[in-house]
Amino acid sequence: MSKEQRVSAISSIARKAASASETAKSVSEIYGEDVFSLKAMKDYLAKPVYKSLLLTIQKGETLKTDIADEVANAMKRWAISKGATHYTHWFQPLTGTTAEKHDSFIVPDDEGGVIMEFSGDSLAKGEPDASSFPSGGLRATFEARGYTAWDPTSPAFIKRSNKDAFLCIPTAFYSYTGEALDKKIPLLRSMKAVGEQAKRLLSCFGIDVEGRVITTLGAEQEYFLIDKEFYYARPDLLHCGRSLFGALPAKHQQLEDHYFGSIKKRILNFMVDVDRELWKLGIPAKTRHNEVAPSQFEIASQFEECNLAVDHNMQIMEVLKEIANKQGLICLLHEKPFAGINGSGKHNNWSIAVDGLNLLNPGKDPINNAIFITTLCAIIKAVDTHADILRATVARAGNDHRLGANEAPPAIISIFLGDQLTDVIEQLEQGGSKSARGAETIKIGVDTLPEFPKDLTDRNRTSPFAFTGNKFEFRAVGSSQNCAGPNTTLNTIVAEAFDEIATELEKVKGDQAKVNSKLQGILKEIIKKHKRILFNGDNYTQSWQREAEKRGLPNLRNTPEALEAIVTTKAEKLFSKYKVLSKTELHSRYDVFKEEYAKTILIEGNLVYDIAKTMVQPAAIRYQNILLKNMSSQKSNSISSGLKTITKKITEVGAALDELEENLTVLKTNISKHNLPKIIECMTSARHNVDLLETLVDDAMWPMPKYSEMLFIS
Repeated sequence: MSKEQRVSAISSIARKAASASETAKSVSEIYGEDVFSLKAMKDYLAKPVYKSLLLTIQKGETLKTDIADEVANAMKRWAISKGATHYTHWFQPLTGTTAEKHDSFIVPDDEGGVIMEFSGDSLAKGEPDASSFPSGGLRATFEARGYTAWDPTSPAFIKRSNKDAFLCIPTAFYSYTGEALDKKIPLLRSMKAVGEQAKRLLSCFGIDVEGRVITTLGAEQEYFLIDKEFYYARPDLLHCGRSLFGALPAKHQQLEDHYFGSIKKRILNFMVDVDRELWKLGIPAKTRHNEVAPSQFEIASQFEECNLAVDHNMQIMEVLKEIANKQGLICLLHEKPFAGINGSGKHNNWSIAVDGLNLLNPGKDPINNAIFITTLCAIIKAVDTHADILRATVARAGNDHRLGANEAPPAIISIFLGDQLTDVIEQLEQGGSKSARGAETIKIGVDTLPEFPKDLTDRNRTSPFAFTGNKFEFRAVGSSQNCAGPNTTLNTIVAEAFDEIATELEKVKGDQAKVNSKLQGILKEIIKKHKRILFNGDNYTQSWQREAEKRGLPNLRNTPEALEAIVTTKAEKLFSKYKVLSKTELHSRYDVFKEEYAKTILIEGNLVYDIAKTMVQPAAIRYQNILLKNMSSQKSNSISSGLKTITKKITEVGAALDELEENLTVLKTNISKHNLPKIIECMTSARHNVDLLETLVDDAMWPMPKYSEMLFIS
């Protein structure tokens, strides 16, 4: 791309109209119109069938097989009324994205025409090819059979193209031998596990739960938008979602003027279309705003049951990309698309509830208060015991560029509680004072437990796991990640903590005085053993890293280090005990994630080599030749100095590329025999020198759009 082409692209962008899709319908009219919601089910199903299906959706009862045909027929009629001609089992394989195989409703009749059919068998089970999805050895290439099974707890919905619509049925994906090949099955298993253990714990407080205990999720999705013309002129963005080269412009985010700033009209109209599309799908999109970096934004939806919220977040990412593409933009979901400025995360707001009661919300009566403090201590115990596994859930190549980069939490997992709640925890450990400092206090109702403040928690944006009033915010999740993995682990480790506390309390169950005394001892012991995980300070500082090391907290700085936690004996026992992941399933995920990381580095390494070799070096050499020609004709010292610098950088880029090529050759030959740190080192060296060349080479000759253009022109 020449300077003329870049100028032409900028002029084209400037002429683009900023308009949102016209619509005469109100939000209340469009909300949920493209989702087979409870209202749609009620309209299309016979009353007995609707009631039976409702028990499965809301109470977790086993789906009755004899209603499948009636549900399928109703779903087909509803989908056809929306213009659908096809259906697909929409699932979430271990690629981290979604997958779909479309089948039409048509069945030839005896008269040369077709009828539209959809059976209960087609609804309940599909059979996509399982051999070409990553499975970590669960499926060999020659073993193709895999199944998708309908998940009735997540409603079917309509996806549209310009010319067609099709029915999407959320499903689980499993192998011929029964192992989970996806993200959904372990999540559903983990939700069941934590629900069962929570019921046991609540029973010790005299609360017998008939319905489901659910975990809830509210995901905040960060993303970048750049113009499509810039995107297609950057092979690195096109093929790996991040810029492998790029010098920081004089102005980027230093003035902190983009965060929550006035939204540009073109971007705002994009957001309007995104919101309306999500509302049609019954997704409660709530918040939209500018984020810290230029061209960075955020969308957040309201809390929902965890499985549904995960499905909805995957749909949100799809809609963001789809609407951006329609409006001449590209949505970048990579954790670090631009070096040197803020990266993108997905704040994972997690809580647990039963019958409308949030167990992390301090109530007004003594029983609820005791449940809150017990739940809080259980989570402290869970996170400290399994900090390494929790860290592994956010380990990926993209997130390695973000974690600990003064925009996201570090790789060290710690918990933020806020000063008042930490004070209560400290008093609880001592078994002494019964008041919280500087705050309205709430009586717990157990004489030996201290009073604690109501909703006085501050925010700590540097903490990876922060209590924020009635939930925990896991801030280390990457923007492109499926939330299922982190929440599967959260649910499982909390299930274990609930289990261990309930097991002790059940020994004295029925005698409230003994339960209170036993609980006091349990919580005191938990705090004494696990308080090392609590930290309310600045997680970005070097002093915290030194302090964390003294405390014995793991600091797993990169993906290869972090992934090892998945295949420890501790992890195997944890996930198998609660029937979330078998040892085989757990090891398969380790293999998948490890291979994905290596392949990502291989792709990026090849792109660094190709771009530097075929685009950057030729441009730099052309400019070098101009300087040589001018120096010989003018004998200028300044030109001579510039020539020396350019020549030095061209030489250093060449040396880095030669070394990179040598290491890439080994990786291409045998991916298991590689030196990924060396490849990353070569890539970093090449980038450093290329970025310096960008500041030296004549702007008219630079072959790619620059940060100053991509981040500020839209």
